[in-house]
Amino acid sequence: MRAAFHTLGCKVNQYETEAMKEQFVRAGWEIAGEGETADVYVVNTCTVTQLADRKSRQYIRRARRLNPDAVVAVTGCYVQMNPEEAASLDGVEIVCGTDEKGAVLDQVQAYFRDHEPSVRVHPTRELTRYESQGEIQEMDGRARAFIKIQEGCGNFCSYCIIPYARGRIRSRAPEEVVREVRGLVDKGCREVVLTGINTAYYGRDLKTGGVGSLIRALNDLPGDFRIRLSSLEPTEIDAGAVKELLDYDRLCHHLHLALQSGSDRVLARMNRRYSMDDFRAIVDVLRSRDPLYGISTDLIVGFPGETEEDFQDSLRAVTASAFCKVHVFRYSPRAGTPAAGWKDQVPAELKKARSAELIQRAEEVSREFRRSCVGAVREVLTERTVADPISGEDQGIEGARTAGQPGPGGPAGRAGTVDPAGTAGQGDRQTFHTAGYTDNYIQTSLPGPLRGRTEILRVRLTGLTGEGMTGEAIE
Repeated sequence: MRAAFHTLGCKVNQYETEAMKEQFVRAGWEIAGEGETADVYVVNTCTVTQLADRKSRQYIRRARRLNPDAVVAVTGCYVQMNPEEAASLDGVEIVCGTDEKGAVLDQVQAYFRDHEPSVRVHPTRELTRYESQGEIQEMDGRARAFIKIQEGCGNFCSYCIIPYARGRIRSRAPEEVVREVRGLVDKGCREVVLTGINTAYYGRDLKTGGVGSLIRALNDLPGDFRIRLSSLEPTEIDAGAVKELLDYDRLCHHLHLALQSGSDRVLARMNRRYSMDDFRAIVDVLRSRDPLYGISTDLIVGFPGETEEDFQDSLRAVTASAFCKVHVFRYSPRAGTPAAGWKDQVPAELKKARSAELIQRAEEVSREFRRSCVGAVREVLTERTVADPISGEDQGIEGARTAGQPGPGGPAGRAGTVDPAGTAGQGDRQTFHTAGYTDNYIQTSLPGPLRGRTEILRVRLTGLTGEGMTGEAIE
């Protein structure tokens, strides 16, 4: 029997899909590619925007077209928020809410036995404890693994539906996280990315210490690996808490801090509960320890009531913070959230223009940040073979996908060429490079194709590419 999986949305969903895959494999199933014919299609959905809902429905219908006789199982946040709608979609036999992903396999097996559709979605208010899916053994063969440590969010930002889909804060037992990481490192994982719906909340319900105490336990494990935090919310941490994180030598010098707006007025309307002064204090602590500390962020343009001055505040925040990367989102009303019903919605054309201007500013700032890194020595996890160090095009040659998100890799070799067609001397030899990420989150290309086992290398950064840098390994 063959099962195919499709994941929409966040890194938490990616982890949960990997856990479901491993359950199926242990039960004797073969995993098919997303576009291949399978006996079961499992779609892990997202509901962060109306567009995410639409994409979720599209992929559910696509699964039915791939094999009209297949069983379609749907789970995730779209399902949690719209269980009846999900169950009514043509071909859907199994519907599981956000806390029932560990039961998908059982429901599939029950369907093959009894041929009875099932819907298992608990009201969000009843999601009160962390539901473990077990411990993953590998991350789809990669050297980078996402590790889910936490579930739920209690912030209730005025634009966000996620607290209604994921429920209250629940933390995973620290001993289970440590055991999972130890097993992955023993199998060659070189980077673990701690992720959750709101990782800054980790441990508060357990009363056994927060995310810092978990990192301390992981930092003490043996092995050649590093730790990365997927994101932290400025609503839940301050400069003092961030300063404590700088003491752990395995922790990558990169944080994703979701600013959302550079305007204190807009932040207050978003219910973000911090000011730009609070955010700047965090940035100052990080950059005082390492001037090249990588800081990425999310920014929303066109939030209801956003004035030109508010928008200019966001532009100034991007410049002042010297972000290594900025994800820009145009605000779109999300039904079920307070902001969706506000009367002072920003016109679509103005949101589009502001988005373009902010993206341009963000690209300029990112390039300046990378330019400041030229000549610096950073640690790079080599991940895959690429033909073009500017585009990072994955060539799919042997060894090119032995790594994580986006992939692991091995030691960089000398500059070399590959001649797949055996036509050397005819002017079409292709030069290959090894690509990976620095500890401060810069995509870096090294001379020569990926070779050997995955390693974390000390690399001198030598120049800029379109969205990354070039470098040379230091022996």
